[in-house]
Amino acid sequence: MEEAYRMKDIQKYFSEKFSNFGPTPMGLDWNSEESQVVRFDQISKIVDPSSHYSIIDYGCGYGALYDYLTSKGHQFEFFGYDIVSEMIKTGEQIHQGKSNCHLTLNSESLETADYVVESGIFNIKLNAANNDWTEHVITILEKFNQLSRKGFAFNMLTKYSDKDHMHDNLYYADPCFYFDLCKTRYSRNVALLHDYEIYDFTILVRK
Repeated sequence: MEEAYRMKDIQKYFSEKFSNFGPTPMGLDWNSEESQVVRFDQISKIVDPSSHYSIIDYGCGYGALYDYLTSKGHQFEFFGYDIVSEMIKTGEQIHQGKSNCHLTLNSESLETADYVVESGIFNIKLNAANNDWTEHVITILEKFNQLSRKGFAFNMLTKYSDKDHMHDNLYYADPCFYFDLCKTRYSRNVALLHDYEIYDFTILVRK
């Protein structure tokens, strides 16, 4: 499957979710606000909140992570990227006047930041074969490495999910594979978080 066609299908999938549910966790295909916050809790462990930092949210939706970090009292510059134009437009309206919030549809416009994070962009593979989707994920992780100065964080559904709750259109990753990939390719300082009550895992890569 060609990358361009695959991403058009992904874009259509999330556009329909957002059209149905609007700027809510369900509009981003999460089951609940609680599960979204749990994932934000995990990926935000990559940042040092004691000083001002810059962060890229790759697959930012309408900027919910911006609101989460603001609620925690962090001082930061936020750069959000997404492929769904409706989400970016809505995010710009919601965060109008927020001088530290920058949203874009153009990944090429992203410049190096202290941290890069994502939450959920690797889960929906639709009809892509697992091997093809794994190659896609690794390509994106390479971008994260290039764009981040201090580190990056990402999450994925785990292959240790209950079999009766697994779906063919979702990507269930091997956490050990991605831990090894990050340890051998990106940094000696890598953490695998797989101890929270959701069927996914988070990896933190500190440089």
